[in-house]
Amino acid sequence: MAHSLDDHDIFCDVPMIHEDRVRSVYLSMPDDDFLFNLAEFFKVFGDSTRVRILCALHHSELCVCDLSALLSMSQSAISHQLRVLRAARLVKNRREGKVIYYTLMDEHVKQILDVGTEHLNEK
Repeated sequence: MAHSLDDHDIFCDVPMIHEDRVRSVYLSMPDDDFLFNLAEFFKVFGDSTRVRILCALHHSELCVCDLSALLSMSQSAISHQLRVLRAARLVKNRREGKVIYYTLMDEHVKQILDVGTEHLNEK
């Protein structure tokens, strides 16, 4: 038999129990624009192809051709995802002759990937 919820399971009986905590958290919350941008930033990680590219670049600087061969995807598909990653400031590039090499933007991106990996590997 399924458990049914009544109002006491869903709602508190009082409007606020810890007013001091609520006030403190309220004052420390970022503004709505920042929270929107943060949500958009994390959306970039919601695509497995982009995460695969980031993981590859976590190990080595690579060009589109190398990423295409590594991930068994077309160069145009890789280029499209790299544009998204560049716009999100997660990867950067440098030109050497006719070849453009991509790498992670900075240590912060490596840390995001490392923390996510560590979290998923927790038992």
